[in-house]
Amino acid sequence: MTSNEHVTKSDARPLIEATGITKSFGDNKVLRGIDIRVPRGSVTTIIGPSGSGKTTLLRALNALDAPDGGVVRVGDVEIDFSTKPTKAVLKAYRAQSAFVFQSHNLFPHKTAIENLVEGPIVVQKRPKNEVYAEARELLERVGLGHKENAYPSQLSGGQQQRVGIARALALRPKLILFDEPTSALDPELVGEVLKVIKDLASSGWTLVVVTHELQFARQVADQVLFTDGGLVVETGPPDDVIGNPQNERTIRFLDRVLNPLG
Repeated sequence: MTSNEHVTKSDARPLIEATGITKSFGDNKVLRGIDIRVPRGSVTTIIGPSGSGKTTLLRALNALDAPDGGVVRVGDVEIDFSTKPTKAVLKAYRAQSAFVFQSHNLFPHKTAIENLVEGPIVVQKRPKNEVYAEARELLERVGLGHKENAYPSQLSGGQQQRVGIARALALRPKLILFDEPTSALDPELVGEVLKVIKDLASSGWTLVVVTHELQFARQVADQVLFTDGGLVVETGPPDDVIGNPQNERTIRFLDRVLNPLG
């Protein structure tokens, strides 16, 4: 598989630089001025309580929910969201990344391989032969080469999520965004999805993952962001943020998650 994002972590310019991201839904201020930097070829995990702005921040990085304000650069495309971007600029911005949703979001009437080739052929206008060949490689990579003609209803939840990951890769993005990719899965299926994400991380892809799997975050992430109240409260290497948090809010959150019975 070809990717322009298999780069070394020493590349100087971060893939993502964001300053002052804000987002409100009515009177609810979900993001209150977030600054983040994501180095190329790194894994960033975002943790925090429900309602802290994790998913909204992730969706802002793909403009699925365009921020109300702030300046964000992803790859070579920078947008000041305080002014309305043109459709062309927004399209170029969104093309930098691919999104993996909680609940798969596969086309139910299309087979696994048809789900993979839809975007590259219809949106990116790439040659069919090339796209189908790459799609088969990607299905093999996520352990589903034997399921290319299966429909989503014929796949387990974990298999559907792995197809969703392969579909994201098929777009050849610079960045892959994961929104709690295991939250909708039965516990016994979580490991197979995390294994695929771990493989991508070791291959040099740039990943941003909203997750509640703290052990996974500690093992795989280069940096962890803890969000609360629409702000990044604490950020740093996983051994610091998860292993030795300094902020009182982070400490309380981790204690509640790691020691649910007190």
